[in-house]
Amino acid sequence: METTRSRVAVAGASGLIGTALTRSLAEDGHEVVRLVRRAPRAKDEVRWAPKQGRVDTAGLAGCTAVVNLAGAGIGDRRWTDAYKRELRDSRVLGTTALASALASLDEDERPEVFVNASAIGYYGDTGDRAVDESAPAGDGFLPSLCVEWEEATGAAREAGVRTVVARNGLVVGRGGGAWGRLFPLFKAGLGGRLGDGRQYWSYISLHDEVAALRHLIDSPSLSGPVNLTAPDPLTNREVTAAMGRVLHRPTLFTAPAPVLRVVLGEMADDVLGSQRVLPSRLLESGFSFAFPTIEETLRAALR
Repeated sequence: METTRSRVAVAGASGLIGTALTRSLAEDGHEVVRLVRRAPRAKDEVRWAPKQGRVDTAGLAGCTAVVNLAGAGIGDRRWTDAYKRELRDSRVLGTTALASALASLDEDERPEVFVNASAIGYYGDTGDRAVDESAPAGDGFLPSLCVEWEEATGAAREAGVRTVVARNGLVVGRGGGAWGRLFPLFKAGLGGRLGDGRQYWSYISLHDEVAALRHLIDSPSLSGPVNLTAPDPLTNREVTAAMGRVLHRPTLFTAPAPVLRVVLGEMADDVLGSQRVLPSRLLESGFSFAFPTIEETLRAALR
């Protein structure tokens, strides 16, 4: 990737991570192909219908790598039964469609690597216990969703495509995700801890998220699950204090657990749950974080 011009297909290219990843690749001279759900309007677009299992495989032929970041936003809406189906279908059906499309290509046209997003929600609530990729799946909706999501890559893996599952932590960026909502609140002086604040948050800067995804593409020895989180997860209380220091704002407000459960419903269990996740395989493979601490991460996002 770094020494030769490559062709990389990205699903979910319009999201927070996808936008940053495609920009990074393009700035380094690589050709980026974007998977879109409408009729293509440019030569760098390939059509797919993830829920219907359809992909224009001709547009993927000859790609060096395929990266799938597509999926409905976990925190975009209250978790009704209908939205939980949307969360599942947008991930599992889309991943199945892409993996099957890659497997259907002639061997000399298949990509070298398929990087598929997952999430640290795989581990469930780990409390104070630190976990890495060797830990089993937890219990509940998100762990079961992540298990299905990761299993949906099977066709590509069985066809001999190196398949990496990127278990993403909380990506810190201003343009979306959890921090896209948190920054305005804290800037207005309305920020504070959630629940008792003792739950661990495993975060990663947007810069390091993109660098890590590119590292997964560039590392032939990596396959299977890899945690994309900073090396020192912190409690919500510690993250809240850091937000106050960096933004020079008070952090006096709190959102009690009962209130969060009324407002968020089942999703509150995820917000209040603790995930102390370590990026063991990423570090062992030689990856170096540009922003390993929370204050460096927050300042990078604000820049």
